[in-house]
Amino acid sequence: MIRINLLRQEPPKKPGRAVPAGLAVTVVLLIGSVVVAAGFLWVVLNDKEAQIEKAQAQVKNLKQEIASLQGIKAQVDSLNAQKQVLDRQLQVLDQLRQNRTGGQELLDSLAGTVVRTDGVWLTTMEKKGQTLTLEGTAGSVNAVANFITELKRSGSFGKVEISESRQDERNPSVATFLFKLTAEFVPTQSKPAPPATS
Repeated sequence: MIRINLLRQEPPKKPGRAVPAGLAVTVVLLIGSVVVAAGFLWVVLNDKEAQIEKAQAQVKNLKQEIASLQGIKAQVDSLNAQKQVLDRQLQVLDQLRQNRTGGQELLDSLAGTVVRTDGVWLTTMEKKGQTLTLEGTAGSVNAVANFITELKRSGSFGKVEISESRQDERNPSVATFLFKLTAEFVPTQSKPAPPATS
């Protein structure tokens, strides 16, 4: 009996080319390097993302803190404004207190000075701030000089300056002199305190 093989017989395989070992090692090392580099970059990226999230959380906390401090700052500003208003009111009250007693003190000081000077009569007195303008009549030029000296000695007046002194020509039979002078009134409260002795 003859056997016929209807199936085609496969030709024997030729041995394939062998891959050189050096090339295989290089490819494996290259692939390994890429995997290690990718892993390293993934770790670095995750670390940076964690740092960014942490920084964003800090920024959010700082913004909340700033918002709460803005409220406190507004309160402090409001209190400072109230303090300034109160300080101005206290200054006005102090000024009013000084002015209340200042007029009496001024007239007392001026009256005492005029009384100590013979032959001087004051006709007008004008006060602007602490500056006084005094006009009057004197029996002689020496009486005017004595009045200026007494004003300076009293301690209540500073910067005494005569601006005009002339003989009164309205009544030539009597020798009288008209004078005009300025002086700074120094209230007792604003006088410098004497130095302390030990």
